[in-house]
Amino acid sequence: MYKQELTDLLKELFPEAEFPENTQLTEMVVTSEKLHYAAHLLKNNKNLAFNYLISLTAVDFKENMTVVYHLESTDYHHTMVLKTVLTNREHPAIDTVSDIWPTADPHECEVFDLFGIRFNNHPMLRRLFLNDDYGFPLRKDFRDEINIIER
Repeated sequence: MYKQELTDLLKELFPEAEFPENTQLTEMVVTSEKLHYAAHLLKNNKNLAFNYLISLTAVDFKENMTVVYHLESTDYHHTMVLKTVLTNREHPAIDTVSDIWPTADPHECEVFDLFGIRFNNHPMLRRLFLNDDYGFPLRKDFRDEINIIER
């Protein structure tokens, strides 16, 4: 499916979503409340069949954090980027998609470890690399006075 065809189909299914223009891949931005529903539909819709989560990461923009999902349909060989914005910097949280794509499990743990974003209903959310009291080093407001790291 070509990029414009994919975008048109997504706009029909998700009229409330945003679709940034001039991007390399098709991008769709949904609210954090709609993310789990959108993920479920993206995987299970027979015309989309996004059955593979390639990667999941986050970006800290100081005023908010964005969770970014790269998806692929191994049936149709099309890809897209799904994004959601989290505005609560004190307690960022979003529903897990590990029940939809099992490959999300370690990705969500990594994002939790490095950004402090909690994934609600994750089967075993834990830090992978850092001690529980270390902080979240990929956040813009991270400071480590002992090792003199500032962002």
